Order: sequence, then structure tokens, then C-alpha cells
Amino acid sequence: MNYAVKIDRRSFVIGTAALGGGFALELTFPFGPAVVRAADGSPEVNAWVVIRPDDTVIIRIARSEMGQGSLTGLAQLVAEELECDWSKVSTEYPTPGQSLARKRVYGDMSTGGSRGIRTSQQYVREAGAVARVMLVQAAADAWKVPSAECSVSKSVVTHKASGRSTTYGKVAEAAAKLEPPKDVKLKDPKDWTIVGQPLKRLDTYDKLIGKQLYGIDIKMPGMLIATIKDSPVRTGKIKSFDAAKVAGMAGVKNVVQVGDSGVAVVADSYWHAHTAMEALPIVWDPGEAGKVSSAAIAEFLKGGLDTEQAFVGNKAGDAKPAIAGAVRKIEAVYSYPYQNHATMEPMNMTALYTAERCEVWGPTQNGEAALAAVSEESGLPIGKCDVHKFLCGGGFGRRGRVDYVRQAVAIAKQMPGTPIKLIWSREEDMTHCGYHPVTQAKLTAGIDAAGNVTGFHMRISGQSISASLAPERLLADGMDPVVFQGLTPNSPEGNFGYAFPNLLIDHAMRNTHILAGFWRGVNVNHNAIYTECFIDEVAHALGQDQLTFRLKFLKPKHAAVLKAVADRIGWSTPAPQGVHRGLAQYMAHGSYVAACAEVSVSAAGALKMHRIVAAIDPGYAVNPAQIERQVSGSFVYGLSALLYGEISVKDGAVEQTNFDSYNVLRIREMPSVETIVMPSGGFWGGVGEPTVSVAAPAVLNAIFAATGKRLRSIPLMNEGIRSA
Repeated sequence: MNYAVKIDRRSFVIGTAALGGGFALELTFPFGPAVVRAADGSPEVNAWVVIRPDDTVIIRIARSEMGQGSLTGLAQLVAEELECDWSKVSTEYPTPGQSLARKRVYGDMSTGGSRGIRTSQQYVREAGAVARVMLVQAAADAWKVPSAECSVSKSVVTHKASGRSTTYGKVAEAAAKLEPPKDVKLKDPKDWTIVGQPLKRLDTYDKLIGKQLYGIDIKMPGMLIATIKDSPVRTGKIKSFDAAKVAGMAGVKNVVQVGDSGVAVVADSYWHAHTAMEALPIVWDPGEAGKVSSAAIAEFLKGGLDTEQAFVGNKAGDAKPAIAGAVRKIEAVYSYPYQNHATMEPMNMTALYTAERCEVWGPTQNGEAALAAVSEESGLPIGKCDVHKFLCGGGFGRRGRVDYVRQAVAIAKQMPGTPIKLIWSREEDMTHCGYHPVTQAKLTAGIDAAGNVTGFHMRISGQSISASLAPERLLADGMDPVVFQGLTPNSPEGNFGYAFPNLLIDHAMRNTHILAGFWRGVNVNHNAIYTECFIDEVAHALGQDQLTFRLKFLKPKHAAVLKAVADRIGWSTPAPQGVHRGLAQYMAHGSYVAACAEVSVSAAGALKMHRIVAAIDPGYAVNPAQIERQVSGSFVYGLSALLYGEISVKDGAVEQTNFDSYNVLRIREMPSVETIVMPSGGFWGGVGEPTVSVAAPAVLNAIFAATGKRLRSIPLMNEGIRSA
């Protein structure tokens, strides 16, 4: 569904007819003590809460919604403390430009690493509590009674002694004029009535009826459509292109160079732009990277498995001598390929540039980074730029980058005053990603005469995301802490679950010209495979039960989720005839997770994934129903990667160009997923990404139980395993 919006160069407001809920992008900041108002004139109680006269509560959401449900969860947190009527809650995005103008009142606007709720829960709850106190105070002032004598429930303020009551909509104007309290007391979790409930998502209905707008749906008067081709080899450049060959084609308005490596065609429709782009003669200079292949990359990484120089991420005791002196040594080498985010909505952004202002509209996981990119690319001060966020048609980390934002602005800058919507083709999207990093790992365990693990060494060789995307994240010695996700000794993000007496986990950095990026779950996905499959190998080699062996070494919270899935699936009882089980546990993005998979494998290698039981302890569960959906969705993503996910390189370029060569899981292949949500309290963990990590190792361990064959590289389509 498309919606044509009216453009005014001094302001841009999308009204309620477009987005059903008052998308108040424009704020009026008064001189003096008057009320700050949203675009529709409703009073702003504080930066997070706008209340209309009809008692509609608009909660501002600074994070990005891309299907994970953060929009609803964050609204629940605010509404819980606000004590408002949930049936009258709607949401809207503030812009990063507005946030900057208000001294970053909305805090961090990036959305990734399953941080959307857990790292903003404190201040958004406080925002709801502050607004509640102000609304109650406004009612008390009108009645000339102490606010302590007033109570509130579902947006109704009551003074029991006099029997008087009023609603938030009636006192919002007065509340907005009050001084916000300095300190507020938040509810005890045991008193929550909105948080912790399986409420329906706020964004589902508009999606269901086709009303929800995504960036790719944007229409503006006079808007033109652009598509782009960048160098097939990431570090390559343009030698030449012949714009005259396509200038006369239907609908073509312009052909422009974008940076050193890209060419864009601008036309009156996407089809005309795409058709002309396919006909445009372009000559590329691939440079030295044009000689690189997947085989060469694999050999490069292999050299890091035994090199002396490595960054140490976790060390206890002295693992190498312990392993050298062990009665028995168990060793294995694993590998993990590049993988694509493969979002359903390809990269797109609409830009409008003038000499006075530059704004963009579209999907992003990091509004503030996008704002900075708009300012830098346009050459305008950041105060003259803004970013208007739309729901993302998938993100998975890909839309945390701003390359497509820069391109849209660069094209629009060459056509001032004309709105330009840049849409990447699926082929461009597939071949110009920031891919899940490629790695290999060698794991070694030393075993004593009694069958105990006396030493454990895990060497990772592979790419660093930080070195690829953000070198400033590297530590002073060049180490990338992101590599060690879930492997550190004591991190609230993800610590190593096993208490071995002698432990060494290190990383030999091996970077290539292929861009590595943050891919849903990030490094925990291969780290969990390496750890949990090798632990399974050790248990089997020692003739010990996989659950019992793990529980001997696991820390309490790691053990709790693992025992939960084992109990639910009936680990102590035989599986159905022909069905085999596999276990995995991990700590990722602040949450403890585990899975037990039941699979069968035919003699011909046909894999049937019957059932997966998952457990997650995120500390607090904001919306249990949404957590269950996220866990199921994470298994779709993780199992797609296990079966099919591989980006290969030939002549320096990515070979996969569409879903015919980069497959994803089909409904018929999906196992039944049962989720145990077991919040233990005391911490805030993530939800969207953690269980991706245990999907693959649980199934791999079950496949070993079924076949006796240990698969140490993915995707399984390369290992003779196909889906039944």
C-alpha cells in the first residue's frame, strides 16, 4: 500500500491518515513556560509521552522495529509505570534530529545486539513513572488535595475521599506545565500488570490489512527512483561507464557516478531504472582482490590455527602444559562460512537534498549513525539534516550500516530539490552485504586417567568484524572483544559456561577484503557450534552421557536452562524409534539459553527435524508470548544458516545473487518448537538473538547421534545432508 505525502521544505509531517496513530514527527518548541506540543497539537507530558484529549496515549519509541517486537515491549514498559489504559496506546518514532536538538533526550537510538529493551528499560520506565506523577499531581492540584490521596488505574485518576475522578486526557494540558519530579520510585516486578503479560503486538493489525508502510512504499510528489550497481569486488573501482547508451531509454532521467565504485540510474519507475541499469555498459577495475577465492580464504584461515601469535580472550590456569601432559588428547577442527543477512526488504532510502537542508526517509537500525551519514555526505551541518524512520522489513544487523543511506544522499545531491528513492536490486543486496564473518577453530582437550578434562584450548582463526567495520572498537593492542562473545570469563553479555581447571581461548586475526558485519547473533553462532559440538565429542569419546558430562562443569544458570530442556524432552527416557537427540547451551546477549533437538536421518542422508525444545532465562520477561515467537523465529534463522547458509567467493566477488542460490528454510522443513521462558530476575537479557546460537549445535549433535558422523563445517548441503 502506498501513500503520497505532501512535501514542504520547511517541515515534513506524516499525518494520522497515513500511519494510523498520529505520526507526530514535528514538534513545536515554545518560548517561555508554555506546553510543548506534538504535531497534532496534543500536549507532551514529557519527551516520551503525549496524551490526547480523548485519552489516547502516544508512546515514543526511540529504537527500531524490524519484526522483533521491541516496539510493543518498550511501550509495555512505559505503560506499566504510566498506569495508562493499554487499549488506548499507540506509538511513534521521534527523529534523531529532534533527539539531538533536545540534548539526546531519547538516548541511544541504535537497535542491535538484542539491546533494544534491556539497555533502555530503566530510563523508559522512569519516563512513564515521571509522566504518571505529573498527571496525578495535575488532578490533585485541580481538586486542591494532596497527590498522595489520589490513585490511578487505566488512565483514570481518583480521589477516593471525595469520590471525584478524571482522566489523563483532561489533565494532560495542566500536567505538561508542571516541573517533572527529580526522583521517582519504580514498581516492584511482582506488582507488574502490563509488563510480563502476553499482550498482542501493536504493529500486527496494520500489517495484516496492508496498511503498514515500509520505506520501500514511500511516494512523494515529483519523486524519482534510483537503483545502483557497485563494484562486484568490494575494493574495486569503476574504470568507465557509457551513460549515453541508456540515456534515451524509457523513463531514464539521469545516470550518475556514486563515489569511486558505483553508478546509479535515476528514472520515473523502478522497472525503468532497473532495465536501464542492466543495459548500462560498465567496466570495473577489481584490483588485487579480484584474484581471491573461497579456497584461498580457507587456506589463509587454516594458517592461523597453529600460529604462535594470538589474542587471548579467556585464560585460567595453564592449558597448554596441562594438555601436553595429559594421558589422552582429543582434537577437532571446525569451520564456519560467510553468511548473508538476506532481509526480505532490500536496502532502500529516500533522500531530499537542497542547499539548505537534507532529509531521508526509510528503514534503519541506527538513526543517529544514519543522521551523521546524511550530514557528512550532504556537506550540511547536522542541525540541517534529519532521518525519518520507518519499520524495517528485516534487519538482522544489516541495517545498522549506513552505506545505502550515503548512496541515496549522494544521488539526491546531484539532483537538488527532487526526492530520490534509492532501491537496491536483490542482486545488489545479496552481493554487497556486511557478511557474517568467516572463521575456523581448532579445539583441544586434555584428559587424565580418570576421564576428567584437565585442559581445554580453543583457537579461533578468522575475521574481525570490528576491524572490518569499526576499527575504533579494537582494543589498544589490536584485539577485537567481539570475537569472544560467549567465551569470556565473567561478562554480563555472555560468559563461558564451563569451569575447566586449565582453559585457554584465543584468536588469530585473519582479515580479508570481504566486509564482515554484525549478523543476527553475531559471533555467538559459530562460537556455540565450536564449543557445544566439541564438548559433545569429548563426552562421547569418554563414553559419558552428554547431559551428565556437561552438568559436571557448567555454572548454575547455564545448567538450569540445559536441565529444563532435558527434562521437558524426556532426556532420561528413550526417544521415539528412529529419532535421536542433541543438546546445546550457551550464554548470549545477556541471556542463558539451551536447546534439545530431535531428528531422524535416512540412509540416503535425508534430515527430518521433528522437534526442538528451547529454554531462555532473560532475567525479566516483558512479553512472554513475544519471546516464544522470537525464539521460534530465531530457529528459522539459525537452521536456515545450518542447512543452506553459505556465501562463497570467486574472482574476489560474491557468487550468490538471489534466493535461488542462497536458500532459506521452508515451512515444511521447520521442526515444532517448544519454548520454556524461565526468567530468574535480577538482570536484563536479550531475546531476539540468543537462541540463534543453540539452533545449529543442538541439531548437529542430534545428527551425530543418528549417524555416528561428526559434521564440523556448514552448511549441511555441502556435507551430503539434505532436508527430508
